[in-house]
Amino acid sequence: MILDGKSPTGPIEQTWDRHRFDMKLVNPANKRKYKILVVGTGLAGASAAASLGELGYNVEAFCYQDSPRRAHSIAAQGGINAAKNYPNDGDSIRRLFYDTVKGGDFRAREADVWRLAQVSNDIIDQCVAQGVPFARDYAGYLDNRSFGGAQVSRTFYARGQTGQQLLLGAYSALMAQVKAGTVKIFPRTEVMDIVLVNGEAKGVTLRDLITGKYRTHVGDAVILCSGGYANVYDLSTMARGASVSANWAAYKKGAYFANPCYTQIHPTCIPQSGDYQSKLTLMSESLRNDGRCWVPRNHGDNRPPNDIPEEDRDYYLERKYPSFGNLAPRDIASRAAKEQCDDGRGVGPGGRGVYLDFRDAINRLGEDTIRERYGNLFEMYELITAENGYKVPMRIYPAPHYAMGGLWVDYNCMSNLPGLFVLGEANFSVHGANRLGASALMQGLADGYFIIPYTIANYLAQTKPGMLKADAPECQASLQEVEARVNKLLSINGKRTVAELHREIGSLMWNNAGMARSEESLKEAIEKIPAIREEFWQNVRIPGAGAELNQQLENAGRVADFLEFGELLCRDALHRRESCGGHFRVEYQTEDGEALRDDENFCYSAAWGFKGVDNEPELHKEPLKFENVELAVRSYK
Repeated sequence: MILDGKSPTGPIEQTWDRHRFDMKLVNPANKRKYKILVVGTGLAGASAAASLGELGYNVEAFCYQDSPRRAHSIAAQGGINAAKNYPNDGDSIRRLFYDTVKGGDFRAREADVWRLAQVSNDIIDQCVAQGVPFARDYAGYLDNRSFGGAQVSRTFYARGQTGQQLLLGAYSALMAQVKAGTVKIFPRTEVMDIVLVNGEAKGVTLRDLITGKYRTHVGDAVILCSGGYANVYDLSTMARGASVSANWAAYKKGAYFANPCYTQIHPTCIPQSGDYQSKLTLMSESLRNDGRCWVPRNHGDNRPPNDIPEEDRDYYLERKYPSFGNLAPRDIASRAAKEQCDDGRGVGPGGRGVYLDFRDAINRLGEDTIRERYGNLFEMYELITAENGYKVPMRIYPAPHYAMGGLWVDYNCMSNLPGLFVLGEANFSVHGANRLGASALMQGLADGYFIIPYTIANYLAQTKPGMLKADAPECQASLQEVEARVNKLLSINGKRTVAELHREIGSLMWNNAGMARSEESLKEAIEKIPAIREEFWQNVRIPGAGAELNQQLENAGRVADFLEFGELLCRDALHRRESCGGHFRVEYQTEDGEALRDDENFCYSAAWGFKGVDNEPELHKEPLKFENVELAVRSYK
């Protein structure tokens, strides 16, 4: 099937404004008749719930954490992009649009990216009005810094904790609506199924994580804001509870999953230190503003880094990409670091690390300035490694980080299932094959504050409210399906732990479908995953019961979904016989090791339809057209 993203036509500068005018509205008196269910309360979910509540809709918001403040958005560090051009260095909405399309390796919709760039400036104004403590310069103006993939400074930041501050802003707006009575929050609940009525999303079935009881909530539309799926690799920078499960439930009900092979590897993470750690720790890309990446020039040079003189250091990003240097985009910087380590010049245990050195910046600016810009990041690094990054170069290595793929949505952020909207990292929308740094926070808040309030009204205006009741047959069937699956998990009583099986699938995914993929490695993974899945369902052991707080049971459900999703990711990567962005097929690269796209055969988004766990999924395509940015070889040299 050829999919229609419903992108507006005409001059791209006018598309969003004209589309907003053309969409249907719900008048204020009618808004209170509709109920909207929001799954997830990170930046996208909290901003959407707060905005829709303020408009007068009835909103119910669900999160598995004990508070929306604990959403994974809180872990974002470096900043949020906007095209305000405060530094007067040549930025504009068009340049942000261009950088994002190019940064995604020409695998995103132009209209969606333009809209993101257009509303970016409104996000900053909104957050400042909420009291978000963005960094300011000596005169009191909002400060900016640079991020990878751009030659301008457009990233607004709050030291190294921008995600936390933005989430607290969205949380304050959310709680204001809770007090006003328009929003109800249901923490410690995990959504496990989507309820459809005549093919339209009208409810969710969840498990109360404290009592273990199941219940269905009904409404007039469902918004998924459930984040990404990097934990399919087991070790990643994601919060340990982050999963693909809400998206996967929607996929198994008929929603298309688009571009699952587009996963981002972040180049600036603390290297793995053992086989049994729970996650990897991100060190913000913003550090590459002042830190220089290097490895010893000579093989076997094991001297302490401060003893290695300048002539024996290889500043490999500055050498390979002189125009962007240490601020090359994430996919390129990650592959470059792996290349140095594969060449035997990596540092630290196992040779899986490169240096991120602040010596020159400290000499130029002083330690106090560096401390002011990144102090909490240095503190975090020292707590984890027992090394002082001001005195000794940090050690970093790439790690799974973000998911550019997600549920397929049209220009209105609605999936192919009417009434099911998907926002933020949970959708596939604007990042193409690679996300530029500081764009995730921008997308989450753009979707929640400035896009969904318009686009969901267009759907609701054509929908009669209250179509589904909690005792409807569709709700009862969903409850029975969810309860049966949980009971099946608890009844296995095998010998292997959930964590053990998660490490097994994660290791296979990282080695075969991680930073580099090949036809051979992907076919091997596709062959081995069903065996691990069968071992899980035959031999996993889940202690405890279902009618209580049971985190092993929660983890088991999420890993069960990863054991199905991982196969889809590999199939998507195998079918895409090209390299683009974070999808690097080793068979498709230029002579100097750069990604080699195939625009003639693969200039489309691949959206997969569920056909059964052990059956091949069905491929649907959405062709991508580039009328405002010329398709070109992506170069940062």
